[in-house]
Amino acid sequence: MKKLLVSVLLLLVALVGYILFKTFTFSSKQLEVALVEKIDVPASATAHLQEALRLKTISFEDPAKFDSSQFSLFNAFLKTTYPLADSLLEHRVFNGFSHLYKWEGSHTELKPMVLMGHIDVVPIASPEKWTVEPFEGQIKDGKIWGRGTIDDKFSVVGIMEAVELLLAEGFQPKRTLYLAFGHDEEVGGELGAKTIASFLKNQGIEAEYVLDEGYAITQGLVPGVDRDVAMIGVAEKGSTTIEFTVDMEGGHSSQPAKETAIDVLAGAVAKLKAEPLPASISDAMQGFIEQLGPEMGFINKMAFANRKLFSSLIVTTYENASNAGNALVRTTTAPTIFEAGIKENVIPTTARALVNFRIIPGQTAEEVLKHAIEVIDDNRVKARFYGFNSNPSPVSPTDSKGYEWINRSIKQIFEDTHTAPNLVIGATDARHFSLISKHVYRFVPYHVNEDNINTFHGIDEHILLEDYANAIRFYRQLILNSN
Repeated sequence: MKKLLVSVLLLLVALVGYILFKTFTFSSKQLEVALVEKIDVPASATAHLQEALRLKTISFEDPAKFDSSQFSLFNAFLKTTYPLADSLLEHRVFNGFSHLYKWEGSHTELKPMVLMGHIDVVPIASPEKWTVEPFEGQIKDGKIWGRGTIDDKFSVVGIMEAVELLLAEGFQPKRTLYLAFGHDEEVGGELGAKTIASFLKNQGIEAEYVLDEGYAITQGLVPGVDRDVAMIGVAEKGSTTIEFTVDMEGGHSSQPAKETAIDVLAGAVAKLKAEPLPASISDAMQGFIEQLGPEMGFINKMAFANRKLFSSLIVTTYENASNAGNALVRTTTAPTIFEAGIKENVIPTTARALVNFRIIPGQTAEEVLKHAIEVIDDNRVKARFYGFNSNPSPVSPTDSKGYEWINRSIKQIFEDTHTAPNLVIGATDARHFSLISKHVYRFVPYHVNEDNINTFHGIDEHILLEDYANAIRFYRQLILNSN
């Protein structure tokens, strides 16, 4: 018995020693780069963003609501506002409103780079709740307000301003630069980004890297890290919507059956919410842990340094941290539409629900459908895929030239900012560009915090004017670094 206790004690000491060794040797991997001198951004740049925000380039789920006149005005805006780009760069328009600019490099043997953004915005669900006019581009409190400031005219106009500045400076890139701006990202990108990516694929283009919108520079949103953290998306979750229907006998509400179509479907949806797919640390999140773990306090650093031992604890921590934290480690389940009934005293014969799932890398839409059918376990509930669906994107590497240039450019423009790869929980046009590159990244150069995080697709969308100026500086610096 004594020998057993001694053996257990020795094993425990060895385990503790191993954990401490891993923790203390888990050193910082942050790139050390000096800030570059801030260039002057012309005052006209702000007026240009305001002008872009005033155009109601809205993507509706119902194609019949599409207002082509507003997108035509945006075409004209690009032409007149950026005369150097319009005259010096090759420019193609796809399906009337999506744009591809090509800035030919002097060294055509180099793989090109692609900078992306999208022109369209989501509708205003509750205009009466806004404190400003959503399409006015108003400036107040050092911020610019309006639909599209964050998502995503900020990127489109910021990129164009940077390119126009470089053209005015007489800069000639060695590496060919493509600018790809889709007009239907908010409804899947089929006519915009997907068409552009297919065109480039057919031209034999293989890009060194692609950069689209994604996450941003977080402030106070990463537990255990005091500094700002710039999140560079190396993958994005997939998205699938499943339609569930129930068809049963109805009747008068005065004599209801034990179960109605509504009862059965509500129970099915409740089961889906109660039994989600299992959480895990995907490949996209491994880099996040590797880059930020050393910057955290001792307990978090120890867990991340020994993540094989503490994986369950890490997953549980993220699950319980916040809605966004939970979304980083699991395929989420979100009922979005529930329809049934035509009159208050009539029991409906049918009920229908749409449930949206955002899929982590390593799982597929087919697996989600199989999981849903097994969890519900009721033949009365019919399930099928509905609408726009996509599997998770491939995970892009962090040891590529493109990632290094993006990382370096962030550090050169934004002071005291850590960087880390991460998983983008929303869908972007970037997923279409895996056709032409294995190095597809997602990042937007503005700060996101408790003040503005809920304005994305929401009420009172806004960004700091200084963030907009720094975005122009960032895109300019990135082009320079990439050459």
